[in-house]
Amino acid sequence: MKNKLFIAYFRVSTARQGQSGLGLEAQRKAVADFVKNNGEIVMEFTEIETGKRADRPQLAEAIALCKKHGYTLLVAKLDRLARNLNFITTLQQTKVDFVAVDNPHATPFVIHILCAVAEAEAVAISQRTKAALAAFKARGGVLGNPHHAEALPKANAVRCDRAKERNGKFLAIINEIKAKTGLTKLAELAEALNLRGIRTARGNAWTSSHVFNVLQTA
Repeated sequence: MKNKLFIAYFRVSTARQGQSGLGLEAQRKAVADFVKNNGEIVMEFTEIETGKRADRPQLAEAIALCKKHGYTLLVAKLDRLARNLNFITTLQQTKVDFVAVDNPHATPFVIHILCAVAEAEAVAISQRTKAALAAFKARGGVLGNPHHAEALPKANAVRCDRAKERNGKFLAIINEIKAKTGLTKLAELAEALNLRGIRTARGNAWTSSHVFNVLQTA
């Protein structure tokens, strides 16, 4: 890997960690130690996100530059890049090279397997939660709203309002991507949204049709 040009990507989980440098210093040291014998860093991106936030604009910009100039994306730990199999698949489809310092010799296939295992663990947790709720219901516990009929009209109105708000946020992100990258094709915009880790309202990967539908709300 000597003489390779890297774009370093750092991520901390909260704004407080970002301000204090907690976790970030260790990532920087790991990356710096790796680069000494393997190339040089041409640019750095630092993402400060909460655990529930899927949007990763800094990562999307880093990937776009790697794709444009042939740079390699470099992270300190694989879990700093993604624990989401869907995201890793999308990243691999861009053909951008990426290296995790804690596992620098991992092939794309190995990385895919590691992420699949992590995702399987998340599914197992979800299944255990559902089983616990089912057991609660079997014991006579009541789930849901006992006044469903009365609450339905209000719930529908709230759902419509949330849909409008959600589409407004999606539209703002798409317009930001268009402004920063110059992308205009629906397929390219869908790929950019997927690279940011953003999912549709139903939790699916973006397609040209999804982008078109959002743009129609403008």
